[in-house]
Amino acid sequence: RILAQTKPSAHIDISSTLHFSAIISAFLKVTFYDFRPADLRLSGLTTGSADLTSLPFSDNSIESLSCMHVVEHIGMGRYGDPIDPEGDLKAISELKRVLAENGDLLFVVPIGVPMIVFNAHRIYSYNQITEYFSELKLEKFSLITDEGLFIERAEGSDADSQKYGCGCFWFKK
Repeated sequence: RILAQTKPSAHIDISSTLHFSAIISAFLKVTFYDFRPADLRLSGLTTGSADLTSLPFSDNSIESLSCMHVVEHIGMGRYGDPIDPEGDLKAISELKRVLAENGDLLFVVPIGVPMIVFNAHRIYSYNQITEYFSELKLEKFSLITDEGLFIERAEGSDADSQKYGCGCFWFKK
């Protein structure tokens, strides 16, 4: 819905689900990058390989960017990446670095009581994410609760009561 609202000329997705990129490629040009490159050929979709802790893009170069349910895995070794306790923070720094001025970032991670579930993922608090992206403007925060309820305009307090909610952030640089 946000991409339909913002109508970017092109969109770059970093390692979210390939399904997402394949679907939106029917409506706009999408480039999908993953640590393990995808072999999918569709009109409107380009795929490539990238390491989220060292993205191959210039500073301030991407107008429309998404990274959904990825950062929580970075540095955990689960997907063949090296163990790095600060891998998620390096990835977040890279997303902020490459996002263009006035660019949009769609960012999704597990939200609730912060913890590390080794070799699986991290869970973040709402405040952690807003602090990590403090240089960006939070346009919208939505939440899928532990019970599966979708709250389109959620508050941080809604997220804090979750164990493993889904925090959906729309940031603008």
